[in-house]
Amino acid sequence: MNALVYLPLLVPVLAAAAARPLAARLEPRLATWLLTATTVALAAFSTAALALMTASVLARSPLLAALGDYSQPVLRRGDPVPALAGMAAALLLTAAAVAVAVVIRARARALAESYRRAASMAPGGRVVVVPGHSIEAYALPGSPGRIVVSGRLLDVLNDRGRAALLAHEHAHLAGRHHLFTTVAYLAAAANPLLLPVARAVDYTVERWADERAAAITGDRRLVASTIGQVALLTTAPRPARLRATLAITGARGRSVSLAWAGPVPRRVAALLAPPPRRQLALLAIVAILILTAGASAVEAARDLHALLEFAQTAR
Repeated sequence: MNALVYLPLLVPVLAAAAARPLAARLEPRLATWLLTATTVALAAFSTAALALMTASVLARSPLLAALGDYSQPVLRRGDPVPALAGMAAALLLTAAAVAVAVVIRARARALAESYRRAASMAPGGRVVVVPGHSIEAYALPGSPGRIVVSGRLLDVLNDRGRAALLAHEHAHLAGRHHLFTTVAYLAAAANPLLLPVARAVDYTVERWADERAAAITGDRRLVASTIGQVALLTTAPRPARLRATLAITGARGRSVSLAWAGPVPRRVAALLAPPPRRQLALLAIVAILILTAGASAVEAARDLHALLEFAQTAR
């Protein structure tokens, strides 16, 4: 097995660095699919690399070498993976399995609770208005799914703002966006280096819903202003929210850099800009990175298999 086994462990670093620019440049629906598939593929390839490194070290142990009838000197000469690296890979592989199990349990419980809450709400309509002074609006997956919105928020918004808000939340339900984020975070649990990619999926599903709301209402600026208006009513400190929103919408000088801005200002800015186009060059680059990681894992597996067969014949 050659040093290519390390490549699937390094490509996720590049993916993490590229996640935010990709989320900003690509059409949101395409970006969501691409980033989710990227997390799954790279998590699978990096897990395979860790498993191969672990297997190569285990094969060199006296017990397994005797059971497999392997020549230990041949394995030591032909395998560049140090014993310490193999032991670290085994620990990381165990930690990844535990992390994935924990995330699966947490997400399954959250989804079950969502379905229970959606089923317990009064039948007859998808939109459920809750009383109180809170400012909230969210999509609740279920059968059927619900859109939960506070009465205070509906009172603050005008008719067009309410239409934009409800169109946004309906897009979350129709697109089953919770499944994309769940899958992305499951993959990131297997490889924490992919957490920035999973967070980018959080952003792209919001952008997907924004663009869908803009298409339904026919007014991108309306959706942008509604997002800004709701942001001003949420729990973040009002001066910070006000500076960010006004800077992005152009009511004051551009005091917030989009490179460092939070998701809400970036969403508003994206809606005030022309609709994003397909970026075939970016898609090709991402595809090459994924294929490179996959090919490296496959080649490492073939090398290990060939080495084990040679170690048996050299016995």
